Amino acid sequence: MTKYKGVIFDVDGTLTSTNKLIFASFNHITTKYLNKTFTDEEIISFFGPTENVIIKDLIKDNYEEARSDYYDFYRKNHSQMADTYPGISTLIKKLKEAGAILSIYTGKGRESSEITLQETGIYKYFDMIVSGDDIEGFKPSPEGIEMFLEKYHLDPEEVIMIGDAPADQKASRDASVHIASVLWDSYAKDSGFWKESNHAFNTVEELSSFLLSSIK
Repeated sequence: MTKYKGVIFDVDGTLTSTNKLIFASFNHITTKYLNKTFTDEEIISFFGPTENVIIKDLIKDNYEEARSDYYDFYRKNHSQMADTYPGISTLIKKLKEAGAILSIYTGKGRESSEITLQETGIYKYFDMIVSGDDIEGFKPSPEGIEMFLEKYHLDPEEVIMIGDAPADQKASRDASVHIASVLWDSYAKDSGFWKESNHAFNTVEELSSFLLSSIK
């Protein structure tokens, strides 16, 4: 069995059930500034760039005000609409206690990433956080993984990425690290993308058992 020194996690759909909050936050500002709402599928189609880029593209004339409203709504409603999946907080804590180097690589912007990680109480466990604001391109670019490898002087075979989307899979492949696809809340599950991953897990319990037995 491969043993890992570093574990990289995506956030939305992997660590946290935040999709409902994200959809509501976008529709909060589009209702106010555009007098329209979007379906979940339409909002998912915007994903890739950070929230700031999406907001600027949608609401050009009132960008700064809309951006402020988005994060205000996101923060105020976080405790009611989003949380970690059951078992995730315990897994993260145990991985840290086992000596794993933990990182975040998310397409979310820095502000929303930190709100979510702090609100859910897991921020303190991560050695590195790479958001969509911290790279030149956006996921599926492997930049966030490569930054982690360089900072902690790790070989690719010593690292595994945990994510719920094809973008996580592609980023991992391009950085030559292993990828474990998690399917408990993946909007792309039905596409079968996970069949090309090194590992796929349907429950947090399955992932926990695997990871806790795979740390060097």
